Amino acid sequence: MKPPAYLDDAQIERLADLLDQRAVPFKGFNLEALDGFLSALVVAPETVPADEWQPVVWGGNPPRWSDEAEAAQVEALLQGHWNMASARVRHGDDDLPDHLAPLLWLPEDVEVDQGDDLDVGRDWAFGFFRGVELRETAWEGWLDENDWMDEIFVLFDRLASGEVLGEDPEAPGTPISYRERLEIVSSLPGMLADLHHHRIEALTPREPLRRADTPDRNDACSCGSGKKYKKCCGA
Repeated sequence: MKPPAYLDDAQIERLADLLDQRAVPFKGFNLEALDGFLSALVVAPETVPADEWQPVVWGGNPPRWSDEAEAAQVEALLQGHWNMASARVRHGDDDLPDHLAPLLWLPEDVEVDQGDDLDVGRDWAFGFFRGVELRETAWEGWLDENDWMDEIFVLFDRLASGEVLGEDPEAPGTPISYRERLEIVSSLPGMLADLHHHRIEALTPREPLRRADTPDRNDACSCGSGKKYKKCCGA
């Protein structure tokens, strides 16, 4: 079965059901956590192969499927979700197609205040940080070098923890509101796009600049004057 470029509604529902039945009971991911997990992997400092990340989805041990056809279908759904996450990060907040939107649970009417106990985006952020753990050392290197990236991680941590931490790490955090959660969630595409652009720049080989060959001071000057370089253009 060829993996789709992105998941349609029926495929999303099928994958969500599989995860709820075969992953969540074994401390694996639900659909929202999987979306955050794959989002971290597609913008990671290092490539994480499928045979490393797929077992994590199911809680460590992939399920035994009924037959090869079902196993191939599940593989295609996971790869389709990966493709979807990979395509998403090439867009920002303003030009993201609807079919590539992050897969998070949101109330039917987001404008109606739902109360601050509704943890919108929590599972997504949990999945993202689980993906970061697979290449933790490399991520730490990026975070040490880029303050703007650390700001993104702070926002993701707020989704995961539900708190805004102050300057005193020992002091209790301030709970974030439902509206603050929505603001972070609405900014996810732009933040992922920024991480993607950084990844492309960081992983793009750059040829070292080469100086033009400079004549020795006692060589004939390359301008054709007949003088030594030190007496001519090198003076």
